[in-house]
Amino acid sequence: MSDFEHVFDAPPEGAAADWTIPQDWASYTEVEHQTWDVLYARQMRILPGRAADVFLKGLTALDLNTGGIPDFAVMNPKLQALTGWTVVCVPGLVPDEVFFDHLANRRFPSGQFIRKPDQLDYLQEPDIFHDVFGHVPMLSDPDFAAYMEAYGKGGQRAASLGVLQNLARLYWYTVEFGLVQDADGLRIYGAGIVSSATESVFSMEDASPNRLGFDLERVMRTLYRIDDFQQVYFVIESIEQLKRETLQDFGPIYGRLRGADDIAIDAILPSDQVFTRGTQAYAARGGRFAA
Repeated sequence: MSDFEHVFDAPPEGAAADWTIPQDWASYTEVEHQTWDVLYARQMRILPGRAADVFLKGLTALDLNTGGIPDFAVMNPKLQALTGWTVVCVPGLVPDEVFFDHLANRRFPSGQFIRKPDQLDYLQEPDIFHDVFGHVPMLSDPDFAAYMEAYGKGGQRAASLGVLQNLARLYWYTVEFGLVQDADGLRIYGAGIVSSATESVFSMEDASPNRLGFDLERVMRTLYRIDDFQQVYFVIESIEQLKRETLQDFGPIYGRLRGADDIAIDAILPSDQVFTRGTQAYAARGGRFAA
């Protein structure tokens, strides 16, 4: 799900009723395949020692380094054999209800396009590298796969109750920008980080952001930013913990959240488990890769 405006109000020409489109792998150009290879090679120089073991194992299991953009016809049978998930192409950002329906049925919607060679470091709308390299390896893990299915089903309910913004924060701070406490220390599992060369380093090593222990309701009250490095990262103990805490009935939680104030993005509460008390220097300098 995304805070960006949707490109379309209805499925565009050529899209099915569920907004899916063919990947049309044969239509990718050599430049587009080379862009994938450049991005992949760059991330693999950065991620060892920073990315979670579960993410790296997923990369290996799905063999996403065969040269060029992965062919979903080849990748999907491997993923489906592991967790029952498949990846489907969509023409751009889709309505929330479409997104949730795909997740609830173990389908992950991916953009079909890849960024231009001059957009390697920043792209507003997620492309196939973010979606496939960033998200799909985690879907090979049974616990994370169960979490994502539950999130899709929970999203359908949250939308009907008018609390979608709270659930969006959970997705943001876990699926997109989550950290996990691995045996060897803090590691990245969020797709928005592992697919970004600069944020992969910033999230782990910069003194600026807060790094706090994951607390479900705290996360669902915390504001976030969509156009820059995060000012706070939340750390889960394990993927199993994430699944366990989010498979509960959210009804009572939503009731409490309705009467609770939002939490500022840079706040540290007395109840927080603090891994790193950040300086917030990056945000104070104005952000957007400020020197």
